[in-house]
Amino acid sequence: MANIRDIAKITGYSVSTISRVINNHPYVDDKKRAKVLEVMAELNYVPNRSAQNLSYGRTKNIGVILPFVNHDYYDQMLSGIMQAAFDHGYQISLLPTNYDQKLEKRYLAEFSKRSFDGLIVTTKANSIQVFLDYLQYGPIIFCEEIPNADVSCVYINLKNSLKEAFSYLKERGVTHPGMTLGRSKNISHNSELSIRIAKEIYPDFDEANIFWDCIVAEDGIQAACFFKKQKVDGILTFGDSIAATILQQYETNKPLVIGRENLLISEVMGFSTIDHHLAECGKKAFEAFYHHKQEKICIPHHFIKR
Repeated sequence: MANIRDIAKITGYSVSTISRVINNHPYVDDKKRAKVLEVMAELNYVPNRSAQNLSYGRTKNIGVILPFVNHDYYDQMLSGIMQAAFDHGYQISLLPTNYDQKLEKRYLAEFSKRSFDGLIVTTKANSIQVFLDYLQYGPIIFCEEIPNADVSCVYINLKNSLKEAFSYLKERGVTHPGMTLGRSKNISHNSELSIRIAKEIYPDFDEANIFWDCIVAEDGIQAACFFKKQKVDGILTFGDSIAATILQQYETNKPLVIGRENLLISEVMGFSTIDHHLAECGKKAFEAFYHHKQEKICIPHHFIKR
């Protein structure tokens, strides 16, 4: 396989001249540039872009920390990140944690060794203090609200969307609401916020009506059995797929169900949903990384009543 020295030997030019041509340096004589490119084509020489990027102190690769990839929420956010990354010639590395704090720290250790130019954290298992120690190695953008730290974040308007959803349940006459949430261990800030808003709209909200660890559509089967026993008449779910599965388990006396992320299934089955515009959130997160923006951006939601 040909290398730079082979090209230099054939053309009679220095290795530094060959390097400047490969890297498209502007100050190279046109005749020399043409000769080098001609020899490169004859030898079928392809520059090692990884080595080039490393020489510039970058990998053109961004790591995306997320709990898992089999969920509509993160799938939509990833679609926005990926499109923006590809538009700027970046690759992305998916770093799933399953909320494992030790695994997340291993990803951070990789980041400290310059494996990625930056990180986008869709949600975190460790405290924000753990991440702050790694900001010295490059930009870290969070896709959740981080109010008490000087970090960049692009986040959905979860607080207002929850208020609107629970208020809608109340307006529709729901008196005994339930809710599905994610991890029951190491409860997230978003879950805590969801419970707080539920109690704000429903002062007598019973936490016994929360079905935890409801992540994917299949979890909706057990959730439906749970809600039937609890005799709830309205449910705010963690996603449209879960909402659809829950409704499928009811033959009569179906509760008023609200989904999230505005998937086609919500339109087909005719239930309300919250569109948090997650693809836009992912896109803005990448742009914050790429342009080194130090800011906090809130993405507006859209509550779709059906």
